[in-house]
Amino acid sequence: MMKAITIPEPGGPDALVWTDVPEPEPGPGEVLVEVVATAVNRADLLQREGHYSPPPGASPYPGLECSGRIVELGPDIDGWAVGDQVCALLSGGGYAEKVAVPEGQLLPVPRGVTVQDAAALPEVVSTVWSNVFMLAGLRPDETLLVHGGTSGIGTMAVQLARNLGARVIVTAGSEEKLQRSRELGADVAINYREEDFVDAVRAATDAHGADVVLDNMGAKYLARNISALAVNGRLVVIGMQGGTKAELDLGALMSKRAAVLATSLRARPPAEKAAIVASVREHVWPLLESGAVRPVVDRVLSMSDAADAHRVVEAGEHVGKVLLAR
Repeated sequence: MMKAITIPEPGGPDALVWTDVPEPEPGPGEVLVEVVATAVNRADLLQREGHYSPPPGASPYPGLECSGRIVELGPDIDGWAVGDQVCALLSGGGYAEKVAVPEGQLLPVPRGVTVQDAAALPEVVSTVWSNVFMLAGLRPDETLLVHGGTSGIGTMAVQLARNLGARVIVTAGSEEKLQRSRELGADVAINYREEDFVDAVRAATDAHGADVVLDNMGAKYLARNISALAVNGRLVVIGMQGGTKAELDLGALMSKRAAVLATSLRARPPAEKAAIVASVREHVWPLLESGAVRPVVDRVLSMSDAADAHRVVEAGEHVGKVLLAR
């Protein structure tokens, strides 16, 4: 047996229960990781509320990323050994003492990053890299608009885009968060409570617009995001905090020869996740190991205090990632 955060009934933060559960066993092509830390993602809050069930076959416990040490190898594992320090992209199960992970979703802890802080990396790096660079194809001479510039996703998107030569514009809701975004490398920081981000983007780009928009709001921002796009721009929707349904003006989209792309990561098949993780290891891990990019950790709480961590994320006052450590 081991300890894990369970959700006996959907609800608020107090629905999270730290209790005894059976220890997982690694299957073919999997390793068993003893978890040092995991991170809180918006998807975990949705799962707790009963709105985002794990994909078939995934662990029922929340947690889409973790860091730790390999303690057991399943059959057919090559290239990993017991004792290796790793971080991992998960379909679930990070809020636990141990989790079984497909080997294609493992990453070594980057040199210069602690095992604990590495828990802040797999989900956000995989999300940003797969959407902004692999899918939308952001180029060094282009402009990226990131909504929620101080979220876990936002802090990583700002750093990666700047380090790869793009210009970065972010939105955030306070002067403190705007300043933190600038410190991470944002060229322009827009307070969405005080400014229309469409007008601000046009002004900052001499009416060119944003070549790529990374959006976590969904329906609420759809029309304005298209207005903010440059000709041949790409809008990538990765969240629906502002709703799921909105009217799309195809004329506005066609006039810009633009594209709207919508993706999720959790439910992708293992082969697709493995391809993303391999690309992340090739392109992003060198930036982490050189210190050019770093995980941004707001605070670390005990895993048994997951309810408090969820309250922090729901309040939206954090910058970067909130971690849960054992």
